[in-house]
Amino acid sequence: MVEKKPLVTIEIKDGSIIKIELDPDSAPNTVRNFIHLIKKKFYDKLIFHRVIPGFMIQGGCPKSNGSGGPGYRIKGEFSANGHPNPISHQRGILSMARARDYDSAGSQFFITVDDATHLDGQYAAFGKIIAGMDVVDQIANVERNKGDDRPFYEQQIKKITVDTFGIEYEKPEIL
Repeated sequence: MVEKKPLVTIEIKDGSIIKIELDPDSAPNTVRNFIHLIKKKFYDKLIFHRVIPGFMIQGGCPKSNGSGGPGYRIKGEFSANGHPNPISHQRGILSMARARDYDSAGSQFFITVDDATHLDGQYAAFGKIIAGMDVVDQIANVERNKGDDRPFYEQQIKKITVDTFGIEYEKPEIL
């Protein structure tokens, strides 16, 4: 059991801040992957390319359209894929996006803006918002293209940083 959980800070281009506490006990490889990508500055200057009011905001795609990733995949850490994960997709949960394949997550993530418990056991939840939920709500409610849920005005991540409180996290296991 990790004593001090990693703390992620997402700074949006407009200067607003979202703070997230990661849960390495529930999804250890997913957390290692997120930390690894943050330290590589992978997420800096990417956008939230998909926003759905009352559901979630999604980011982490280097192609800005939902089709990109880091060049590798990780195993999905959720019960339908044989990994117990007790985190329920309540409002303010950080989870990995994926394609149909359970082991297709790479870099894309989403934050729930409302309870979405129908996702429990199907997606790797790995953190929760501890500050800045108002920022998440603001992003979720921007004007968007109803066809692909892409915001008309880019919701850009200026940078993401992580404080691991001196704990060294190994690189993720990739597929």
